[in-house]
Amino acid sequence: MENIFHRWTCLSKCLLLLVGGFLFLVYLIPVSGFAETSPPISLVPDEDGVQRITIVMESYSFSPNDIIIQADTPVSIRLENHSFLIPHNFVIDNPAMGLHHEIEISAGDSVNLQLFLTTPGTYTFYCDKQFLFFPMHRDEGMEGHLEVR
Repeated sequence: MENIFHRWTCLSKCLLLLVGGFLFLVYLIPVSGFAETSPPISLVPDEDGVQRITIVMESYSFSPNDIIIQADTPVSIRLENHSFLIPHNFVIDNPAMGLHHEIEISAGDSVNLQLFLTTPGTYTFYCDKQFLFFPMHRDEGMEGHLEVR
């Protein structure tokens, strides 16, 4: 009986170390990079009259995270989640302007978002995902700005 208890204790410790190591690799190592601010990207309409951009989502960042667009011109945003196993979302909302989009993007997937903004101003976008007791992605710097001119 004592031998079975000892094996169960060893197995439990090994499992705990394995899960802890996985969580460390997936969630804590990316924190060391924290979200960096990229230089602003100014979009210009293409031949179809659409402003297009791809935003890459990683562990705790959007790239680019500072985008300037023209008002009254369609915008096509391709959201690509390059994270390994970590789902993200893209939230942009401004209730005063009637703007609210919350889009889920699984790890390795991409989604297209179409916008048509008419009111100049700065709109914040972010990821509000959180895993267990870890900080929310937004709190770790996963946030950006869309400036409408």
